[in-house]
Amino acid sequence: MITCSNCETAQFLQITQSRVYFEDGEMINEISETYECTLCGATGQYIYDEDHDTEDVTGDVELTTERPKHA
Repeated sequence: MITCSNCETAQFLQITQSRVYFEDGEMINEISETYECTLCGATGQYIYDEDHDTEDVTGDVELTTERPKHA
């Protein structure tokens, strides 16, 4: 789950830009999403790269497997 680092919740995150890249026209090779927190104004980006099986998060968002502290 993507959450705001400042607010510790995903509740106020809004995707402001999203891009899906298909290398061969069938399989997703990369997903890129830019987020903005409508509560505090923080921004960040999530990128998933299928070729390297990696997830990268930058800015004021974080990737977590735990439930957020605030719903």
